[in-house]
Amino acid sequence: MQDTPRGLRLHIGIYGRRNVGKSSLLNGLVGQGASIVSDTPGTTTDPVEKTLELDPVGPVVFIDTAGIDDEGALGALRRERSERALDRTDVALLVTDGAWGRDEEALADAFTARKLPYFVVANKADLGADGADGAPCGALPGHVRETLSGCGVVVVAASALLGHGLDAVRESIAMLAPEHAIAQPHMLSDLVPPGGLAVLVVPIDLGAPRGRLILPQVQAIRDLLDGDQMCLVVKERELRAALDRLAAPPDLVVCDSQVVLKAAADTPPGVPLTTFSILMARLKGDLVELARGAAAIQRLGPGDRVLIAEACTHHPLADDIGRVKIPRWLRQYAGGDIEIDVAAGKELSEDMAAYALVVHCGGCVINRGNMLARLRAARRAGVPMTNYGLAISLTQGVLPRALGPFPAALDAFRAAAGGA
Repeated sequence: MQDTPRGLRLHIGIYGRRNVGKSSLLNGLVGQGASIVSDTPGTTTDPVEKTLELDPVGPVVFIDTAGIDDEGALGALRRERSERALDRTDVALLVTDGAWGRDEEALADAFTARKLPYFVVANKADLGADGADGAPCGALPGHVRETLSGCGVVVVAASALLGHGLDAVRESIAMLAPEHAIAQPHMLSDLVPPGGLAVLVVPIDLGAPRGRLILPQVQAIRDLLDGDQMCLVVKERELRAALDRLAAPPDLVVCDSQVVLKAAADTPPGVPLTTFSILMARLKGDLVELARGAAAIQRLGPGDRVLIAEACTHHPLADDIGRVKIPRWLRQYAGGDIEIDVAAGKELSEDMAAYALVVHCGGCVINRGNMLARLRAARRAGVPMTNYGLAISLTQGVLPRALGPFPAALDAFRAAAGGA
């Protein structure tokens, strides 16, 4: 892998009415034609994403959205897509041509409700005081500026056409970027002492292209190297032999969830053990809440409905983990048939109230903000959520062992499970 994964990039959403210059602003910031620009309102349909390195922030993803004032049946679908993009946005730009009305107020309220940092870009400053239609451009009415300033909202005057104010836009992005979106938390290096050793148990995943490892495994190796620690990578069949050859026990064993039962049997009880998917639950979401959600598996019974949620849309394999293996293990654990639905893609439906449980993938392709938004959606629906690694470890009978490195998560699981 040569580029920073999308899921580890700061996601910057560009929002506003049609024809205020959102796409032009994006093209000016990235220095190339990432989005189609036209005087015809509604040119942008689905959100357009562009990855790049943005000075002084670093690796980012820009999300160019459709106009919030789009009209008609198709426009309503475009607005819905734009609103859903909020769930994967870390910093929002509210672009206006100088007008300020209900649409801008609605966006500002949506940002505030999500506690999403945002600032206003007063675009088209090159048109001076009045635009072609008589509306003021490039500046906001004084009372609006005062109100925004009183709320701590930054306003930047810019001209995407002439390139004016773009440095101020970049600086505002850097100023408002959440720390967790730029300085990513450790994946596992904080679990291993300096100079320590982690053994990574890596089955050859058929879903990974030839010559590559899957993303969480690559991230784990890089995190250990950044932490000045050592790692030993083995397949599941070689774990026991590798441990026998070590002069001292490793500080941590991390395995693929699908082989957690064998890895737990081959790893001495005194050696901490967990899975890549559980590490991803901590990196991308809220491990304590996801561990609490895993206890709901113990209450599943025949006839219950479970939603399997995947953030990516990979081609399903013959023995696919989300579509075949986890449903099989859940049904075996529940002692009867349970109804399984699968949802794949960037957006997770809010219609979750009919489910007894949501089992989410590790979320390696989405950012932390998106995963936390999915957790909030499940919470609003009153549905517990867990993830692949936690669910698999529970159905295999080794979840307390796999949560051993994370006492708070283990306590949350035991409390939700009634002391199990």
